[in-house]
Amino acid sequence: MDPRDVEYEPVSVKEVLAEMKDTAELLIDLSYSAVLNGSDDIAREVIELEGRMDILQLQGRMSLLMSARSPEDAEQLAPVLGVMGAAEKISNAAGDIAKIVLEDIGMPDAIRTALPEAVEVLVRASVAADSPYADRTLLDINMETETGVRVIAIRRESATGKRRWLLNPGAESRLQPDDSILLRGSIDGISTVYESVTGTPYDPPEATEPSIEDLERAVDSITLMKDMSELAVDLAYGAVLFDSEGVAEEVRELEAEVDALQSRFEAWTLRAASRVEDPVQLRGLVRLASATEVISDAALEISEGVLRGIDAHPVVAAAVEESDEVIVRLSVADGAPLAGTTLGEERVKTQTGMRVIAVRRGERGDEWVVQPGPTTELRGGDVLIAKGTRAGAERLTELVGDAPASAR
Repeated sequence: MDPRDVEYEPVSVKEVLAEMKDTAELLIDLSYSAVLNGSDDIAREVIELEGRMDILQLQGRMSLLMSARSPEDAEQLAPVLGVMGAAEKISNAAGDIAKIVLEDIGMPDAIRTALPEAVEVLVRASVAADSPYADRTLLDINMETETGVRVIAIRRESATGKRRWLLNPGAESRLQPDDSILLRGSIDGISTVYESVTGTPYDPPEATEPSIEDLERAVDSITLMKDMSELAVDLAYGAVLFDSEGVAEEVRELEAEVDALQSRFEAWTLRAASRVEDPVQLRGLVRLASATEVISDAALEISEGVLRGIDAHPVVAAAVEESDEVIVRLSVADGAPLAGTTLGEERVKTQTGMRVIAVRRGERGDEWVVQPGPTTELRGGDVLIAKGTRAGAERLTELVGDAPASAR
């Protein structure tokens, strides 16, 4: 459907917001995956989903306009429009990243080996008819526990040829032959799972070191920008869900750091341009940095209402809660299995499938550990913000001996 053909129809704003959130996060993953793998197919899927996002935004805005009947309504609904607009900006940025591949703009080979080092590997695989995973549920396969690899999305075609995405599938989701699935995990785990899914070995990008020091610095900067922007989006939705000014402040700081990194990136890229054989090949790198910076700006827009002290409409928090990938806030109780251990020692991500994106601690609860790693120690009284599946949230709750938590 062309966005220009969309007419008003009653829709649930909550459902639209939840789908926009899930789609925006999937678009980030898909767009970087398209660049990483140089895949036209994945890039075209990004463009297709970007069109779907345009329709969702129009439907949501029309419903909000029909809902506002007083100045008070307008004040409460304004942050909702902001969240919708921010998700649309993320979608457009993802589309710009995908066009780097589709328009063959050019990209240094080094970026394709640097991106996997920044985060877990993300690959797409097609389920072969003779795969040991075919016609089995994720619960039965137990993939995440055994390999540390998670299925974050399934794309399936109906008998009529219509494509449908199942985002963040649950334990009862069943893999079918010809399903296209997105896998996220360590390189070792991905290698094992990919071969089981497709019947062919996984062929990772060949490591390529930049021959020019300034170009190496530029690639390192954009890799860090990507990590920070993705984290900012996660924290922004957490700030809205928990009405947490502290989390929103972290989003603002991350956005400022991404801006500073982009400035350094531009300087290093310009220096490198005079020494590379074909400077035109740096265009894709420049566009990737620009789009990544837009994603961090959008994250700040999502949390803008919280920073300004404007009470968001309850529909926003409800949409975040009901989206396919949930964000939870849990307090570590004294004596809980996780108290006094590190995230790595307890293999929290492997055990639960939940990614801890921030830890709040300190006597006054004003110290934040953003993007904690395997060596991050958890203490009684710490407040965790984590992201993952509902089943994973339940398992993590047991490990922390959850006590009521405040995100202020």
